[in-house]
Parts: sequence; structure tokens; C-alpha cells
Amino acid sequence: MQSLYVPGNTWLHRAPAGLKLGLLLAAGIGLFLLHDVRPLALAAGVALLLLWRSGATVSHVWRQTRGMLLIALVVMAFTAYFDGPERAAIVVLRLLALVFLALAVTLSTRSADLLDVCERALRPLDALGWTDSARISLALSLSLRFIPEIFRRYEEIREAQAARGLRANPVRLIVPLIVATLKSADVIAEAIDARGYPPESAGQRPHTEDVARRR
Repeated sequence: MQSLYVPGNTWLHRAPAGLKLGLLLAAGIGLFLLHDVRPLALAAGVALLLLWRSGATVSHVWRQTRGMLLIALVVMAFTAYFDGPERAAIVVLRLLALVFLALAVTLSTRSADLLDVCERALRPLDALGWTDSARISLALSLSLRFIPEIFRRYEEIREAQAARGLRANPVRLIVPLIVATLKSADVIAEAIDARGYPPESAGQRPHTEDVARRR
């Protein structure tokens, strides 16, 4: 995966991934309980400070947040028009604080550690038969891996069509992108099946004596 992780040795990097995700969850809940501009502005400032402590450069942060900042401006404009400027400031500050905190956690934590925390958090539900933490962790890791892969394929298709003199057309881009993505999904699924992952549970795994008898 083309991870967003920025190597470093700060206290934010050394903190356990589970602790950071737990604090992020608590902060997200707490931000929605605040309805005053001043504490939300303070929270956004703290989140920005944590983002700076993650070791990311200004250009790196800009690449990751420029799309979100455009959305924030649109949301602020609509909210100011319908509910007034104070309400718009509350909504935007809350959004910025959430995004900055989440990005600080992402930049200072390896994706493998984040997935491991998610899998361990779901294991108690495995005993109840509600989930399969191994399958969910695999699905999450593949989803994260496919995000940059799909974007790379999109760039390749667009450049190939431009080289042939074809004008930009959403249908001409999306159709081959979907076909290529589905083919990759089939190849990955076959590779997973060939490696016997995920392993069968103990109750479903055939005994050694049964296997020997069948042979």
C-alpha cells in the first residue's frame, strides 16, 4: 500500500495505535457535543498542532487536505446562507478538527497497526458468531490497497486515451476502469483461494486420520 505514514520518533509515533484510535473516537464524539465557536476553534488549533507534530510537511498536508478544504468552503457558504455565519463557523471548525485529528493519526501510525487494532477490536464478536475478524481485516487491507491502485489505473487509461487523440469522456474512462478493476479482483480472489486463506475453523478442518483414509 502507498501508505500515508510518515516515519518519525515523536511521542505521537510511539503511542500505541489502539490508544490513538480510542482517543480519536472520543474526540469525535466530544466535538459533536460542543456548540460554541471558541472551544471548537481551540480544538481545531490543537488538532493542527498534532498534525504538525506528526512530521508531515506543509506540501504533504496540502496534498491530502486540498480537496477537503474545497468541500469545507462550499459547506460553509451554504450553511452561512441558510443558518447564519455563526452556525457555519461551528460546522467548519468541527469538520476541520475531525479531519486534522484523523490525518495526524494516519500520518503517525502504520496502516498494518491500524488494521491489527480493528481486528483485535472485532475478536470478541467472533465468539458470538456475529463477525469474522480475519475476513474483515482482509477486506479492509485490500480496500486500502486498491485505492491507489484504482487511481493509478485511471491515470494510465486517461494518458493512453490522450495519446490516441481521444477527448476526455467520463464513459470512455469509467468503463475500461471498471473492467480492469474487476479483472484484478478476480486475480486476487484466485490467489487468496490458492493459498487457503482464510483458514478453516477448527470445527470444519478435517482430521488427519480422515485425510489419510481418503488418500
